[in-house]
Amino acid sequence: MAQRHILRNAINVLVLFTAACAGAQTVSNTEPVAGQHAIPQEAAPKMPVVGGTEMDRVVAIVNGDLILDSDVDEERRFEAFQPYREAPQSSRERSIERLVNRQLILQQSRLQPEDAFSDAEVDKEIDNLKKDIPECKQYACDTTTGWVRFLAAHGFTPESLRARWVLRMQVLRFVAERFKQGIRISDADIKSYYEKQMLPVYAKKGVTPPELSAISDRIQEVLLQQQVSLLLSDWLKSLRAQGQVVILHPGESAP
Repeated sequence: MAQRHILRNAINVLVLFTAACAGAQTVSNTEPVAGQHAIPQEAAPKMPVVGGTEMDRVVAIVNGDLILDSDVDEERRFEAFQPYREAPQSSRERSIERLVNRQLILQQSRLQPEDAFSDAEVDKEIDNLKKDIPECKQYACDTTTGWVRFLAAHGFTPESLRARWVLRMQVLRFVAERFKQGIRISDADIKSYYEKQMLPVYAKKGVTPPELSAISDRIQEVLLQQQVSLLLSDWLKSLRAQGQVVILHPGESAP
């Protein structure tokens, strides 16, 4: 963990100095990854080894903030905690794009700081999450031991998953408050999604689905995200054009 902070700080200084002297390379606009078909998985490039210690490689720079190889790995593992995804695991490139977009959103949200989520709000979200993931039934996630086992199977601890989920909550709140005006999700929309999208997933896994009334808020959240996707896409393109986003390919180093 200490190595990660040292690497971030050191390269941040280098990036800021270089950008001030010559400007940073900006990648072309790309669509957000939500709803796109996934590309088959590929092996992640090996991290460089310096002095016998494996270093965390920088894969992207978003207005001076670094995205590391370990961030990409975490993002791909985190997909197991988003139970209503229809596509298989995203490719590495799409995971990087999603991280870039998330960082752009978080940077904007910090310009308009809001109250932090309470422990009770986070606890409620995570309790609902345990009920939403079909695979959780096999691990008995409603017990502390089962939840810890499920998290460990995907490379998380209760603390790291909680921190990652709070970031997700921050992004969703900011996006919803910015784009939800004029968008209405009807009860019929929620019921249709439940019957056509969710029930087949639970049936395929042989798991009894939760009642619609218990997860209608969660479905509404999913449908809201879909509705704002086009608005969000245009907004993210604008942020990329105004800022400095560099995505590094294997073998390249930070400017």
